[in-house]
Amino acid sequence: MNTPSSPSAPAPEHRLPPGFALHASGADGSQEYFLNMGPQHPSTHGVLKLVVRLDGETVVEVVPHLGFIHRAIEKMGESETYVQYLHLTDRMDYLSSHINNLGVCMAIEKAMGIGVPERGEYIRVMVSELQRIQSHLLWWGAFGMDLGAVTAFLYGFKEREKITALFEDLCGARLTMNYFRPGGSNADVPENFIPRVLEIVEEMKFTLDEFNALLSANPITISRTQGVGALSRERAISYGCSGPVARASGVNFDVRRHAPYSIYDRFEFDVPLGQNGDCYDRYRVRMEEMRQSVRILEQAAASFPEGPHRAKEKPVYKLPAGSYFSSVETARGMFGTYIVSDGGLKPYRIKSRSPNLSNLAPIAEMAAGGKIADLVAILSTLDIIVPDIDR
Repeated sequence: MNTPSSPSAPAPEHRLPPGFALHASGADGSQEYFLNMGPQHPSTHGVLKLVVRLDGETVVEVVPHLGFIHRAIEKMGESETYVQYLHLTDRMDYLSSHINNLGVCMAIEKAMGIGVPERGEYIRVMVSELQRIQSHLLWWGAFGMDLGAVTAFLYGFKEREKITALFEDLCGARLTMNYFRPGGSNADVPENFIPRVLEIVEEMKFTLDEFNALLSANPITISRTQGVGALSRERAISYGCSGPVARASGVNFDVRRHAPYSIYDRFEFDVPLGQNGDCYDRYRVRMEEMRQSVRILEQAAASFPEGPHRAKEKPVYKLPAGSYFSSVETARGMFGTYIVSDGGLKPYRIKSRSPNLSNLAPIAEMAAGGKIADLVAILSTLDIIVPDIDR
């Protein structure tokens, strides 16, 4: 049975959260809108959400949203012994697990006057440089995939696996690794450690040449990175950036060279620097850093000593009352450990100065005026590990 149709009701007004209203932004009537990038894990190098304000495909503003995996690591450290706290630091920047552990061990050693045997120092340097290469290999593969080159991801992980397998033999883990202890390391290296390191070193020389041929000189890579996401030296310093992000902007600072720890002052290596602070410079700095790590490993392997791997282990580590600080150079920059002790078995306060938050801070400035695709390249070359921020 047909009935007369009633006039259609007016469409409900489209509502957006406060501050997210669309508005005209240009003489041609173009409109700004908001795009959420993340927080899905695979595309954002960790559980990170970027709220991007766009005018067409042009980025107007970027606002990072953090805290999706906050775990209160520093607060937890107040209820654990100093050695127990070590395992929490390898869950911050999980691609610099060993180096983070080393930073905490150095603060404890400074407080208690603990020395490290010669062999233990060599082990620390070699494991740290292997991890720097391992981390940069993962970055290189992810960077290539972010730009659409899936082959790079496969090549990067193929080479990285050789170092990961070696670390698995050292400590039984492949990601959140825990090996260093106050006074040295938890265990000595296996008998085949030096031959395996030398094999990795020789293969990396060929691998880096291959990677440069595959991606570094690729015209798509160059067009996507040169002049994109530039950060000046002055702005890098003002944001507190460190590591490859700062050095790509011309900031000549590397903790290993300018505030040497362990036995880094015995080895010859260069600190790669960029001039323009763009995505391509950040790419080139990391590629050259892998070559310099190879140089350090060759020198260390040639003079690797016999002897104990660790000073005498103490039943408990009870730091004298006071405050203590140490800093190390991770794959992403300076990692500082600040401990306040009241003389008890557990820290009164423990604080990490990790590099990732400072390195992420300038992303809005770097991306403004670029395209969405440029933002992907910028985030990739910042090499952010979000659990290091959400601690």
